[in-house]
Amino acid sequence: MTRHTPARSLEGVPFTTVATGKIRRHANPLKMLSPANVRDMARVPLGVVQARKAVAGFRPDVVLATGGYVAVPAGLAARMARVPLVLHEQTVRLGLANRKLAGSAARIAVSSESTLPLLPESVRPAAVVTGNPVRPEVLTGHPDKAVTALGLHAFDRRLPTVYVTGGAQGAQQINDVVGGELPWLLERANVVHQCGPAHVAALSARAAGLPAALAARYHLTPFVGPELPDVLALADVVVSRSGAGILAELTALGKPAVFVPLASAAGNEQAHNARHLEESGAAVALLGDVGGGRLRGAVGPLLDDPARREAMAAAARAHGRPDAAEGLVDVILSAATR
Repeated sequence: MTRHTPARSLEGVPFTTVATGKIRRHANPLKMLSPANVRDMARVPLGVVQARKAVAGFRPDVVLATGGYVAVPAGLAARMARVPLVLHEQTVRLGLANRKLAGSAARIAVSSESTLPLLPESVRPAAVVTGNPVRPEVLTGHPDKAVTALGLHAFDRRLPTVYVTGGAQGAQQINDVVGGELPWLLERANVVHQCGPAHVAALSARAAGLPAALAARYHLTPFVGPELPDVLALADVVVSRSGAGILAELTALGKPAVFVPLASAAGNEQAHNARHLEESGAAVALLGDVGGGRLRGAVGPLLDDPARREAMAAAARAHGRPDAAEGLVDVILSAATR
């Protein structure tokens, strides 16, 4: 429920919560009429009323909605209050929430040129390509700082370095396939493996059986914190999921990547993101079941051929928009002053 006195985030930004509901999609429309969906969808009208009250009290000049089911009540409240609405779509294809709100938007900021032809013709005049904002510090990393911060002095700097990540909680699929290929991988590269807290024990057990020379090139960590910009600067190849955030960072930096999309992502958005970059030579997308052979086939050529890595890095950089935050701010301000 909305609070009479807005709470504040850790950064000191006031916020108000509203009721909302998540739609659990299924290929069979009848299965979407599940008790959980019905219950959540019934919460949306309450959320709209709460959001309308919040908008009326705050009296904004513009409302920014970044997609997802939590954005729907605020977006509908903006329309009811006749406040300009700006949508920001992080993925290649417009998500369900943004599709529903697009007709009410003053401007639609999208992450990629390839998104424009996918928009309904009626809303294309409102669309502008900004890219996805990335944290400024991500762009200022230094490889030697990663070596110092993580104690990677045993790494063989003559070899390329692979950064493996499945997000803050790790990814079982990525951890399993990389864990099974550690001897092969460490013959060719150093590896920084961010695996998530729940997976440290299993991967540590695998690493314990490695020859000492190979084990010295393997750094396992549950989480990468402030040192992330430096780890990314050190990495020659990144193996990861293909969510909007990591794509924005890797393309802004121009990093060759092998993506293993999360199959359960809403609307299969991670697969679309990965495939989009693969089609332009900016990444490799491993869709569906991924075993050791497919991982070797994707990573091996990049490790063996520096020229191939550089070509992929250049293609990734061509998709990057390190100034996306400034572009999105310009769009918001232009909508507010129309």
